[in-house]
Amino acid sequence: MKTIITTKHAPAPIGPYNQAVLTGNTLYTSGQIAINPNSGELVLDSITLETKQVMENLKEVLAAAKMTFENVIKASIFISDMNNFAEINTVYGEYFDNETAPARETVEVANLPKFVNVEISVIAVK
Repeated sequence: MKTIITTKHAPAPIGPYNQAVLTGNTLYTSGQIAINPNSGELVLDSITLETKQVMENLKEVLAAAKMTFENVIKASIFISDMNNFAEINTVYGEYFDNETAPARETVEVANLPKFVNVEISVIAVK
């Protein structure tokens, strides 16, 4: 059995998918990009601000499922340029405690939706 998780505080899907799906105690989020949910505009002013918007979007999706970043057990980060890794990692690290941070992979890809620089998805457990 699955429960669809949605919130108006994160960007609406731009395709045939949902913001997240909860099955049992496990939440699977769709990848988030830096769309400001209030304006619908991309936040591309800097890689730091872009990553912060992505993380804030994930925070809202987690909150809609009554979870926080403490519940995250796995993160997947897709970036268009590995040269941005350090800045992305710094912002990402602000949302986790190093002692209990989730497992993660970071992969450089050729392109991302809307040609953004970073997309992140997570798996969380209650």
